[in-house]
Amino acid sequence: MTTIVNKSDEVLRSGKPADRYDVAILGAGMAGGVLAAVLARNGVKVLLIDAGLHPRFAVGESTIPYTSTMTKLISERYDVPELAALATFRGIQDKISPMSGRKQNFGFVYHREGQPQNPEEINQLVIPEWQRTESHLFRQDTDAYLFNLAVSYGTETRLNTRIQDIETGPDGVVLRSERGEEFHAEYLVDGSGFRSPVADKFGLRDQPTRARHHSRTLFTHMVGVTPFDDTEAASAHKNPSPWHAGTLHHVFDGGWLWVIPFDNHEGALSPLCSVGLTFDERAFPQPDGVSPQEEFEQFLLRYPQIAEQFTNARAVRPWVGTGRLQYSATDTVGERYCLTAHAAGFIDALYSRGLTNTFEVVNSLAWRLIEASRDGDWSTERFAYIDSLQQGLYDVHDDVVYSSFVGFRDYDLWNAVSRVWKATSIMPTMTLERAYRTYVETGDEQVLRDLEKTDTPGLPAPVGTEISALLTFTRQTCEAVEAGTLAPAQAAQAILSRIRDTESLPAPFALGDPDNRCFDATAELMKKTAVWARTEAPEHIKPLFGG
Repeated sequence: MTTIVNKSDEVLRSGKPADRYDVAILGAGMAGGVLAAVLARNGVKVLLIDAGLHPRFAVGESTIPYTSTMTKLISERYDVPELAALATFRGIQDKISPMSGRKQNFGFVYHREGQPQNPEEINQLVIPEWQRTESHLFRQDTDAYLFNLAVSYGTETRLNTRIQDIETGPDGVVLRSERGEEFHAEYLVDGSGFRSPVADKFGLRDQPTRARHHSRTLFTHMVGVTPFDDTEAASAHKNPSPWHAGTLHHVFDGGWLWVIPFDNHEGALSPLCSVGLTFDERAFPQPDGVSPQEEFEQFLLRYPQIAEQFTNARAVRPWVGTGRLQYSATDTVGERYCLTAHAAGFIDALYSRGLTNTFEVVNSLAWRLIEASRDGDWSTERFAYIDSLQQGLYDVHDDVVYSSFVGFRDYDLWNAVSRVWKATSIMPTMTLERAYRTYVETGDEQVLRDLEKTDTPGLPAPVGTEISALLTFTRQTCEAVEAGTLAPAQAAQAILSRIRDTESLPAPFALGDPDNRCFDATAELMKKTAVWARTEAPEHIKPLFGG
């Protein structure tokens, strides 16, 4: 476990000027709040700066098991027990935000414009009971909680402060605000978002972005949204978990629509539902003179079975519409600075990976910053892994989402691609959970540092190599479909065949079976998987399932 040092004692011993910080962080969202709390708890002198105020509206509301496991790991590793509440639905309800919802599944319903929804064309990933801790976060509450947690550990803050000039060099960082204030630090972490001051200052944005995926989005919070389970369209569905119990994705050729309810559990206090519509902007260019709300209403006219959910719904916030969402960075680490979270890049909200990627970077960045604050080594080389990790996470997410959007044009292809997404989600989660359990049992920090020893940054060893190869094959196959050189049906068969040949994927999971559209890791299935792990699994996979 990281050694804890009282912040005030550390500052006194260091002899550092009161107005010079070890680490300045731009952006007081989830990334900035968690990182600031972790660093301050471990004796680092932190300044947290944000151009806005709390509370505030934000999307990025859906967690996944990998996120929650990483949250528990960060809480344990850095001795910030208050973070553990963020890792469970009950902890969030009791200690952070009773306005949040519950997430027990990922649901996908496929639609064809002008045709009735085929009840066989559905997909679902049910979150297993032992992982069923996921939530729909009411972000204004969770972000404010993390901000206040950072403050409670001694982080100094400057809200409503916009940075307009940055200087970095071998002697540290100088930040200047619009009001003429000047702040000095040894190191700068920028988690501010797309309009990153650091990316602008040093010209770090890829021009154009290297992302293959294209999308734009419209979103708001609504009330009066009907649970999809209560609509006529869903009456013939045989999904194992109710749609309203999780994050619902309506998918169609060219995009998807999210429905994230906050009212879907006993004792719910919030009537709100997060709703967003995401288009490939090449297929659905942003229309001139049409508001985001009008565009949403026009979309519902084309898909009346989706519209059933919104018969009595109304927005309680102004609709927000964006241009193309994708952006990336040539480098995320430089002399005395690091970009992270949405300052580093963004792909799409599909699959709820934003918070996962953010927390993974915080975990690897924090111990480097803590050690640098103690030994004075702020060299770029020390933080080089953070760049490879973030670029790897970005490319993995881009490949998954790009392939999914190509898959949306044909259900059989989408059905196949969805299994690849499941592989990139399930296997890394099992790897992280095993490392977390081992760390809790042994207290051996090396167990966690060994997670960084991978040839496939963004996908952990030992599963990363095979899963990365599967993902690359899927993306290349979908590129051939997009180019018109391969039929979707042939692509679907090729992907399913490749899944069946991927030895690290448990045979009992039957991810290569096209009829296994709803994956539910029941106790019975996991017993079969344990037998497979003991008798058939590759040696490097056996430990993940107790084999």
